[in-house]
Amino acid sequence: MSSLAIRNLRKSYGSVEVLKDINLEAESGEFVALVGPSGCGKSTLLSIIAGLESVSSGEVAIEDKVVNNEAPKDRDIAMVFQSYALYPTMTVRQNMTFGMECRNIDKGTQAATVARVAALLQIEPLLDRKPGQLSGGQRQRVAMGRALVRDPKLFLFDEPLSNLDAKLRVEMRSEIKKLHQNVGRTTVYVTHDQVEAMTLATRIAVMHQGVLQQFATPKEIYEQPANIFVAGFMGSPNMNFFAAKYVNSAEGGGIVLDGGDGSLLPLPGQRQPNLRDGQQVIFGVRPEHFSPAHVARATRKGNPSVIVPVSIDMDEPTGSETILMCSIAGQEATIVCEPDEAPTTGTAIDFEIDMSKVSLFDPTSEARL
Repeated sequence: MSSLAIRNLRKSYGSVEVLKDINLEAESGEFVALVGPSGCGKSTLLSIIAGLESVSSGEVAIEDKVVNNEAPKDRDIAMVFQSYALYPTMTVRQNMTFGMECRNIDKGTQAATVARVAALLQIEPLLDRKPGQLSGGQRQRVAMGRALVRDPKLFLFDEPLSNLDAKLRVEMRSEIKKLHQNVGRTTVYVTHDQVEAMTLATRIAVMHQGVLQQFATPKEIYEQPANIFVAGFMGSPNMNFFAAKYVNSAEGGGIVLDGGDGSLLPLPGQRQPNLRDGQQVIFGVRPEHFSPAHVARATRKGNPSVIVPVSIDMDEPTGSETILMCSIAGQEATIVCEPDEAPTTGTAIDFEIDMSKVSLFDPTSEARL
């Protein structure tokens, strides 16, 4: 039984269609991330699940019950907002018990529930403070605590970490993951941060311009992106895209980069696409799937690889890694390598590409081949 099912869902504001035929299901206990750039429709979709927005057509079902016409209070969901949405004149304890009081839950149950959730979130010392006396991370814990005391069928998070600084975001990301593991409730989490989506979710729904581009595990989305948008959005730095053509040879299929010296980059036999000789393609390689030829990681792992000459235009040391801005066959590229392996700016060096990790896309439809 699916905890959440969205079927053929569309949402329009007048003549503007913001969600286009969305279909996805979340199994019981799953953590689903809705990810995409600003304006892609992810927050609107979350509001529809919560009952804060109506649908233009299609269905939203929670535990196999269609809830299109049910009020938010009757859907048995709990939502954590980006802005925390805490009552400023109430203490933390009062913020957490307010919903239970509205549902006429007895005082003893309220006290026991607050104690259990406060211990889980490690906010016991904060219970008698007001929101104005808390840090951003503490307020976010309280907002999560207010949701947890509900014990709902669904948890909905709307970009809950976007107001926090970078260090605190990493810490809170770990807290949310631990929380999901401990509680085990189905969770739908909206974010524009692909790192949050990759680290938290069991499955990711990538959205763009109101269209669901791909719904799969983080590993599938990263290694087998459905199209150029998904490949470019998921991953930092972005995947490299090279204009190229597919060539049949006696040894098998391969890629020739536009603007290069005509060298054939052989594709692994088991991954040869059903393409015609000379067909234009987009050749996608992630920055971390390059390594200096003298290091040859792919070769050491037994993976098929090719060597390409690279001109280094600029380097950006980040401490744990060095990002290289460079050109390959006259096309711009980004490479990530170990700091002690990084060549200097202005040099030319051979790099190995791990061909077991590459992707091919259609230049017209931008779909994966």
